[in-house]
This record gives sequence, C-alpha cells and structure tokens, in this order.
Amino acid sequence: MRILLVGGAVRNMLLGLPVRDRDYLVLEATVEDFLAAHPGAKPVGKTFPVFILDHQEYSFPRAESLEADLRLRDFTVNAMAMDDEGRLFCHPQALEDLQARVLRPASPDSLALDPLRAVRAARFTAQMPGFCAHPELLAAMRQVAATGALAEPYAERVGQEVQKALTGERPGEFLRVLDQGGCLSPWLAELAEASSIPAGPPKYHDASVLEHTARVMNLLAGDPLCVWMALCHDLGKVTTAKDILPRHFDHDVRGEALAQTLGERLRLPTRLIRAGADAARWHMVAGNYPDLREATRVDLLTRLTSRGVLREMFRLELADKNRDHSALVQQELAAILAVKLPPQDRDQGQLSAEKLRNLRIQSLRHKSLPPRA
Repeated sequence: MRILLVGGAVRNMLLGLPVRDRDYLVLEATVEDFLAAHPGAKPVGKTFPVFILDHQEYSFPRAESLEADLRLRDFTVNAMAMDDEGRLFCHPQALEDLQARVLRPASPDSLALDPLRAVRAARFTAQMPGFCAHPELLAAMRQVAATGALAEPYAERVGQEVQKALTGERPGEFLRVLDQGGCLSPWLAELAEASSIPAGPPKYHDASVLEHTARVMNLLAGDPLCVWMALCHDLGKVTTAKDILPRHFDHDVRGEALAQTLGERLRLPTRLIRAGADAARWHMVAGNYPDLREATRVDLLTRLTSRGVLREMFRLELADKNRDHSALVQQELAAILAVKLPPQDRDQGQLSAEKLRNLRIQSLRHKSLPPRA
C-alpha cells in the first residue's frame, strides 16, 4: 500500500505557503487492506471510496492510473502528488502553471464534472497571492455557465466557497473572475450586469459598479464581515433606471432587500445576511454622519451598535469614500451610552425607550453647542 500526499497541500509546499489541510491518495491497496491497517477510518465518500482518519482525508483513485486520476482533479496546480520520499507526480502542465501563477482546468471537462469548480476557481484567485485565471479557465467557465449547470451544486457548497473568498488577500478578485467567466448567475445574479453599470457620476467614480465593489472589498481584506458588507453595499445600483444613470437615487433603500435575498440564497450565516442588508441600507447615511441631525445620529448609532456592525460600517465608509468618521462616532457613542434614565422613568416599555432616546438627543445637542462667553 502506497499513500501519497495530493492536491493543495503539495501546491502550498512548493509555493512555500502554510499547509493547513492534508489529503491523501491510497494506491496499490483495496478498501479492505486500508481498513485493516487503519480500523479507525470513517467512510464519507458516496460515489467513490473516501475516508476520514485523524481529521485528514484518504481517497482511492477514480481512474485506472495515478496519471489519469490527476487529470480528473480541478486545476493543474492541484493535480500533483508526493510520496514519502519527496518524489513528485504531476499533471503535465502543473509545474509550468504553478511557476506562472495561473489557474487552468486539469482537463477539458474538469468544470463539467463538477460545476462548483467554476466558483472555486474564482475563490482561489481571491485566496492565492498572485494567481490569475488562464484563458482556458475563463472559456471553460463560460461554457459551463451556458449549459445552466451552475445551478446544480447545493447552495451550502456555493455559500462555503463565497465565505472562503471573503477571507482572501484579494477578495475582489472573486467577483472579477466570476464576471469574466460569465458565472455570476445564478448564485450572485444581483451583480450579473454590474460591470456594465457606472458606479456614479465621473466626478465621484471612474469605474463600474462591479469594479468599484471589487476595489472596496480589496481595501477591507482581512476582515471577512467587512468584505461581505462591501460586496453588498451598492447592490441597489444594479436596479437603477437606465434613463437616470450615472446617478443612483435611493439605491440604498433598494439595496437592502437585494442583499437580504442574496445572503439567504447562499445559505449564509444570519450575522452575514443581516450585516449585508445593513450595509446596503445604511452606508449612505453613515457616510454623511457629521451632517446628520442629532436625532438621526442617535438612531444610527443605536441601530448599528445593537446589530453589532458599528465598527464595520464606518470601516466600509472609509474604504468606500475615504472619509474617516470613526473618532467622532466613538466620541458620540460614548456620550449617548453614558446617558441613564432617572429611576422614575424606567420599566415603562416603549415610553421609557422614547424618553431615553430624547435624553440621548439632548446630550448630543448640548455637546455641539458653542461654549458661553
């Protein structure tokens, strides 16, 4: 029995990157041989034998030879294996593509075998520094999209790829590659036409909605919640009537429901869904924070704090329009949180809430008044 390290672990070792997950390929043995040697292995494969042992995956070949098995994998740079002595077994183009930092399908029908690979390709470009999509990959993505096969994967699998992309060093590449490969629909259908819609008047924007969104996502790399909020913040612009472009009146109001629907379609965690909807609805208000009335500032701070996205919203605003309101926001948040209801006004339900709100408004109003001579 030979057991080879395969896939992304080999790729990362050759790139000098951390190896987090190790997958193995079992050769020259039957399933019975493997289980006799490793009785603690648990079967998880449905279409071919796959086992989990010590939190690592062990699979059996899906083809008659190692070379043929490697060609069944997703991308050439993942179609590599290494034995205990460090000998490499590679797809014919694997090392060339690894050196060039390109993603290419391991075979002409690679994406057709598993349409989720089209989304995974975009995720890889977000996560892997310096990698880009080879023209063969983009052509394969367009081909699989044209067949409608992208609708086949379970929503949870697509959502997991999206969440991994949010953690990448260049999360905006996720949208760019999906757009180039024609694969934004059906899962991110709200953005399917975004590359043809101007983000705003030339005075404020020099790019499409999709490119602007990708740029903001990249500026927020390292904070997945912020990155998701960036992806959602301008969704309302895709529904702007063409006769008023490049302006986007009320896109924040329209975007809230779009972000909610997108997050639910991808089966994302509730926190992400809510944060995306909040980003779409309130980012314009947050961007004008210093000019808001005291009542609006109190309501905004109260809402964003209760939703757990106050810091993220103003990080988004800084990335979106390069306006930093964080110092003022923290100062005024401290001021309103310091306000306490008198004992006689407590425990009165909505009436108490309204009295507290009014006291908080007064605290900001008094704070902004000029000192008396």
